[in-house]
Amino acid sequence: MGKPSPVDDKTFDEVVVKATRPVLVDFWAPWCGPCRMVAPIVDELAEEYSGRVDFVKLNTDENPNISAKYGIHSIPTLLVFKGGQPVGQIIGFRPKRDLQKKLEEALT
Repeated sequence: MGKPSPVDDKTFDEVVVKATRPVLVDFWAPWCGPCRMVAPIVDELAEEYSGRVDFVKLNTDENPNISAKYGIHSIPTLLVFKGGQPVGQIIGFRPKRDLQKKLEEALT
């Protein structure tokens, strides 16, 4: 527990849209420097919010359909889903407190 799970175009709806609790989706790609910078912060948050928020990663290079569906043009993009809908978005590398704020909003 505590590490984001990978999802893809096939599993996204089952894991994210149908989830019973909020889900943070990290849209990333292996070549993206800022994605590598935000990954340890996402890992920390996954530990801290374990049991309250699910965390997943979606490789945008390998899963263009979901990326296009949610208008992901820049990475990293973090989307917070609640009740199957995106309720918060952060684009680019941001401090941990910005991510925590979006998660807290989704939990209220």
